[in-house]
Amino acid sequence: MRRVYIDYNATTPLNGEVKAAIIEDLDVYGNASSMHDTGREAHGRVEQARVAVGALLGTKAQNIVLTSGGSESNNMVFQTMRRLVYANPQGRTEIITSAIEHPCVLNSAKFLQELGFKVTFLPVDADGKIKMEALKSALNEKTLLVSVMTANNEIGTIQDIKAITALAKGAGAFIHTDAVQAVGKIPVDVEDWGVDYLTMSAHKIYGPKGVGALFVKGRGTTKSAPLFPLIHGGHQENGQRAGTYNNIGILGFGKAAELAKRDVSKYAETIWRLRERLREGLLGAVPSVKINGHPADVLPNTLNVSFPGAEGESILLAMDLAGIEASTGSACASGSLDPSHVLMAIGAEAELAHGSIRFSLGWGITDADVDYILETVPPIIARLRAMSTL
Repeated sequence: MRRVYIDYNATTPLNGEVKAAIIEDLDVYGNASSMHDTGREAHGRVEQARVAVGALLGTKAQNIVLTSGGSESNNMVFQTMRRLVYANPQGRTEIITSAIEHPCVLNSAKFLQELGFKVTFLPVDADGKIKMEALKSALNEKTLLVSVMTANNEIGTIQDIKAITALAKGAGAFIHTDAVQAVGKIPVDVEDWGVDYLTMSAHKIYGPKGVGALFVKGRGTTKSAPLFPLIHGGHQENGQRAGTYNNIGILGFGKAAELAKRDVSKYAETIWRLRERLREGLLGAVPSVKINGHPADVLPNTLNVSFPGAEGESILLAMDLAGIEASTGSACASGSLDPSHVLMAIGAEAELAHGSIRFSLGWGITDADVDYILETVPPIIARLRAMSTL
């Protein structure tokens, strides 16, 4: 049976060049913290990867902390804020984030809220854009951190991080952005944006799972954004992230970052064209559909579609039986019966949120795949609507 994988926001397959690089590096077995020749070889390859990751983000290698992925990186930032408040409880103690963040940011913020922190969850408009007036109203002399994702994983809406950073900095707060879904799809320049922290993950850019990075502004200098270790132990990452280096994962990450930097413009052009073909085709073939997310400020690969009168899990099951692999939203929310918190935040009714599908495209999707989706999905929706009581 034909299979079309169109869930690239959940994860991406290994790029062929990345896979080849990993296979070539399988013999780089040394502990990158060891002082002998074998260890130095591993250390050198790890540092090459760090340079490539930094270059993808527009920064120096020294500002990159290598981690196990986006969730760990995000948690490091929030736990650093916790340590800062414990060290100075009379200082800044308030956190601002948005209502549409990834669960690892939302739950990190909620955990601090349970510990007594004041946390403000900013509302968004119908397109998923942060309400800037709400941000301005929430900022004050007690604000410690503003954390807003660069681009949403479910609807693809892109935030104006540079403008958000200017407001946060104007209030004297630190600024963090979860850019896991943005890196490799749109240009990302941490120095131009002015953020203190930025999170990314290898498996979203056709690299291996289990490895990611946290950008920390001015790391290693007297003006460095603060960072406390989440994992205590050895001296790795200048004592900020203990544990033996995951050589293979990091080397694959470096190759993926190198390719992502090379191909980001081509990606945006190629994938956007396919996304638009799919969007226009669904609008023309299925009555009463709704596209969720900003019409222009949106990731070139992300298309979130609501199908009123059909239930999302049923749509997914029927599509899967036909060989089409998509998602109802965040892969991290798989198995939840609750409607998407992102769609609810943009004002969608619960029934509409339950009938929404996220098509996230990537390298490997072809015009023939889009044609197959457009041939297959409309009859599925018609059949499910005929059976539905909605």
